[in-house]
Amino acid sequence: MNSNSMSIKIIKVKMTDIDQLIHIGQKTFIETFSALNTPANMTKYLAEKFSKDQLLAELSNQGSEFYFAQQEDKIIGYLKINSEQAQTELQSENGLEIERIYVLREFHEKKAGQLLYEQALDIAKLKNVQFIWLGVWEENSRAISFYQKNGFIAFDKHIFRLGDDEQTDIMMKKNRINN
Repeated sequence: MNSNSMSIKIIKVKMTDIDQLIHIGQKTFIETFSALNTPANMTKYLAEKFSKDQLLAELSNQGSEFYFAQQEDKIIGYLKINSEQAQTELQSENGLEIERIYVLREFHEKKAGQLLYEQALDIAKLKNVQFIWLGVWEENSRAISFYQKNGFIAFDKHIFRLGDDEQTDIMMKKNRINN
């Protein structure tokens, strides 16, 4: 492992970390999607999905967990996973959803995303689920190739609403996570 990824720690997000979660959530979402979406749709989505009330509700959901990727004292990315009824769609007791993995652009080549993914994989193994699934925007080729590299295959599509724009997410799944 190189020295860049060695200094990245994965830590569980607590309710008291809400301000850092709002900040990293909004910043990484803007970096990832603002170039391909209207300012109005971005503003509406950020206000709905990254408000303090919304994120506190998600943090208090027993089926959801958040983790930060931290390098030194800086939060550089985060992960949100959902199990059982917290899953956004499939809600299978045999599945675990990765709802979000986002990393600040300046850290994209530092393995933070891979470390966050490995955290999700470790939790999936502990929960003894049979598969991990997620939805990824069809325009996000960087994320699609990341998941393909990690053994995910497309199995369906669904509509994701960003403001008033309906976008297509590719639903991807990885089976056989325990070997």
